[in-house]
Amino acid sequence: MISRAPGSFSTSTTPAPAAGPPRVPPPWQRALADAVTDPAELLRLLELDPESLSGGAAGVERAARLFGLRVPRGYVARMRPGDPADPLLRQVLPLGAEAESVPGFGPDPLDERAASPHPGLLRKYRGRALLIVTGACAVHCRYCFRRHFPYAENQAGRSAWREVLDALAADPSVEEVILSGGDPLAASDERLEALVRELEAIPHLRRLRVHSRNPIVLPERVDDGLLGWLAPASRRLDRVLVVHANHARELDAAVAAALGRLRAAGVTLLNQSVLLAGVNDSVEALADLSRALVGVGVLPYYLHLLDRVAGAAHFEVPEERARRLAGELAASVSGYLVPKLVREVPGAPAKVVVSPILP
Repeated sequence: MISRAPGSFSTSTTPAPAAGPPRVPPPWQRALADAVTDPAELLRLLELDPESLSGGAAGVERAARLFGLRVPRGYVARMRPGDPADPLLRQVLPLGAEAESVPGFGPDPLDERAASPHPGLLRKYRGRALLIVTGACAVHCRYCFRRHFPYAENQAGRSAWREVLDALAADPSVEEVILSGGDPLAASDERLEALVRELEAIPHLRRLRVHSRNPIVLPERVDDGLLGWLAPASRRLDRVLVVHANHARELDAAVAAALGRLRAAGVTLLNQSVLLAGVNDSVEALADLSRALVGVGVLPYYLHLLDRVAGAAHFEVPEERARRLAGELAASVSGYLVPKLVREVPGAPAKVVVSPILP
């Protein structure tokens, strides 16, 4: 057992806090609560006729019932009105194609249930452990490989974290912990700080990695509360934040400012993307994204081939075309602007690097 710091995920009963003024949620939580969740409203905001879309209005509604719409209004503001092919809109808009059953696409494309020794803990790769902090996200990406993930069964509640933390403490081979979800930054700073305090008490841990799309779609999330637990130099664990941007137009001035605060605080910033048909499947789009990322201090890290999750087949780029795009990108820009093209294979000891085809 590791010692439990004050304010940590305790299973004991603690006295109720003294009565005081009602807590005012931070701006990011208010923005999250105000996210667009009605497809009809999203289409009205963007001046789009639902009947002009694949599957029409009925297809949009059917897809939204299968996997709900959620998108922050600030992200909607970056989309082009009247353009159903807008690359940001395509990532979040439910379409009738999601209801189609496609061979080879299933609910658990990475076989993650087999990699979960405890609820809330995934052990895929040697030396690393991934914690499912929350099932919530600020945005529901339509290609999400966990869109069918049974969070209720595989997410540790507050009282179950002790089992997960003890498992980590008992395994000295684990040197890096990855906070995932959902989106881990959808959890409150108080909860995250308590969890990180527990992780820092495990002596063999060396790095904390956070995977989050929130700084891209909800830049308000990068506030003093977040920096207070993530960035201080007094923290023992090295901090790495892997953000998720797929298109250069996602990186507006507000996102650049948020990433700048993280970089100034000493957080290492990497980006992972997914190669998506109709979003970034051109050399121009990929090169623009890499240039934009480096321009805001983020290193392109991975370009993922689509995980074959049910409902996302219309996003798939064939592997040979992906390899040619990666080769053309490598021939067009400096090497540090070229992310590794990878595929995640269930049971493999690491992500599988897919070799580019040079022109």
